[in-house]
Amino acid sequence: MRSEISIAVDRGTYLYAPTPWEQDRWRAEALDWVAGRLAARGLRVNGVLRVRLRPWSVLVRVPVEGRDAVWFKANPPASAFEGPLTAALARWVPEQVLRPLAVDADRAWALLPDGGELFRDVLAREPAEPRDWEELLRQYAHLQRSLTRYARDIEHLGVPAARTLGLPAEFDRLLARNTALRPEDRARLERLRPRLAHWCAELVSVGVADTLDHADLHDGQLFRPAPGRFVFFDWGGAAVSHPFCSLRVPAEKARARYGPQVLARLLDAYLEPWTDTGRTAAELRRAARLAWRLSALGRAASWGRTFPAPSGTAAGSEHSATSLLELFDDPPF
Repeated sequence: MRSEISIAVDRGTYLYAPTPWEQDRWRAEALDWVAGRLAARGLRVNGVLRVRLRPWSVLVRVPVEGRDAVWFKANPPASAFEGPLTAALARWVPEQVLRPLAVDADRAWALLPDGGELFRDVLAREPAEPRDWEELLRQYAHLQRSLTRYARDIEHLGVPAARTLGLPAEFDRLLARNTALRPEDRARLERLRPRLAHWCAELVSVGVADTLDHADLHDGQLFRPAPGRFVFFDWGGAAVSHPFCSLRVPAEKARARYGPQVLARLLDAYLEPWTDTGRTAAELRRAARLAWRLSALGRAASWGRTFPAPSGTAAGSEHSATSLLELFDDPPF
């Protein structure tokens, strides 16, 4: 890519977080890869590159002459599966996800089209009713059900397996490696372990199969290209786990916006696509309560998927500790 291209960098609050962008060779190779993938399509860069650096990704908005911008994303090794997963999802559920323009699995790079307006930006611009959140959860549940048969394929792409029966072992691993927990909190969590194993066994007994769990499905991880239509993206924190673990993050965002009374509507909307599984409404609600707690493990695990931290410190330990302590939170329904 031509050296005269202008670049604007946004580090947010992570001014000193290490990313490969600081490495001249890596940066040059990444930008040349983007230029090459665009040139293969008869396209070229035209404008300022806007770079967003975070501990968990390098994201570059690339303006393209004569069309919408495209996005380059680089993942840390622990979430290198995101590009191949996004490409696979585009084959399996093409109407609900982005279709990558290019993927380099070895280097954990992907080039993505613009997905339209973020749902977060829609919410900031115009009034949105709870029914919008109901619809996005309904569509997301249908996506999860469609992907159930691909669960093994998803794991073979490198997506972490956090199967429901394996969550106690995942809990043990997260607890052992965390360096930020206070001794009293660690002791509380250790005492919780038998109950957690019971929750997992009870959740499995409901009979809803494990599938793809986004693990961080908030309003900034959704495009709304048209009213009533949603496109799901940013799978770097994903795992193969119980589908209902995905409910907590969007439900909490909606609760903060509309109040606790919205939760019953959102729960009904999310569970509706699962009602033909032979499970009663009471069984599905009980499963949702159990998964609400256990979803904390997915978020705790995702904080370890960052670029290497300085001085050998455990990346994301403080955030992971906060997530682990959410296991004690009673579900609000």
